Amino acid sequence: MLESGCKAVKEGMLEKRSDGLLQLWKKKRCILTEEGLLLIPPKHPPPPQQQQPAAPAEPAAKIKELHFSNMKTVDCVERKGKYVYFTVVMAEGKEIDFRCAQEQGWNAAITLQMVQYKNRQAILAVRSTRQKQQHLAAPHGPRLRGASNSA
Repeated sequence: MLESGCKAVKEGMLEKRSDGLLQLWKKKRCILTEEGLLLIPPKHPPPPQQQQPAAPAEPAAKIKELHFSNMKTVDCVERKGKYVYFTVVMAEGKEIDFRCAQEQGWNAAITLQMVQYKNRQAILAVRSTRQKQQHLAAPHGPRLRGASNSA
């Protein structure tokens, strides 16, 4: 995402519940953009702004991208103690649990960016449909008028 020029909307730490048997909370450095959420292990260097040929490919595999096109919803589960617990539900049904300090507002920021992304996609879809309809209607319009004028 950052490689494509998307600017960071919010950066900071989030805790993600692991998928393993113990379901431990693991800290992740997160970057929220207009396109989605990057999850980076806390000791991992920041993602490069430009591709560097000398960079090893293996460490980049540890960066996880949750793109809004694959995200279904963000559910705020509960506020307990100093934490707010929330779940990101992906389109394929996978649920990813997070927690953060209540004052950080990650759940609201992610939800807002996801809604804005979905709205942009809906507007693009409507424009595309209208352009297709206009394109299909345009060749027939002048012929009909021309035919009626010559008669």
